Amino acid sequence: MAELRTGTRFPVHLPIKVLGTSQAKTELEGTTENISGAGVYIWVDQALEVDSRVEFEITIPAPAIAADQDVVLHCIGRVVRADPQSAEKSGVACVIDEYDFVRREAGS
Repeated sequence: MAELRTGTRFPVHLPIKVLGTSQAKTELEGTTENISGAGVYIWVDQALEVDSRVEFEITIPAPAIAADQDVVLHCIGRVVRADPQSAEKSGVACVIDEYDFVRREAGS
């Protein structure tokens, strides 16, 4: 299989919330395994279909970036690989097509 990565991946473990895919609007909780400028590899408790559109939020804890509050990165992308590990855990590689920082009021 040809290498599809286009950038350096950083081993960063952050909370992620999958808000839905083009197949289902089910919210899933998980963690990132690594992140690059173009994509993310995540662990979730359900397999996601390759080629499906996916919407997710990655939370960057305030202490990690010396901020007053957590930063939420809202992303829209596509599933490019799914690696089911067991019935409870699946690794999923996603390309990030769009992203934006979510501004939340303090305390929300």
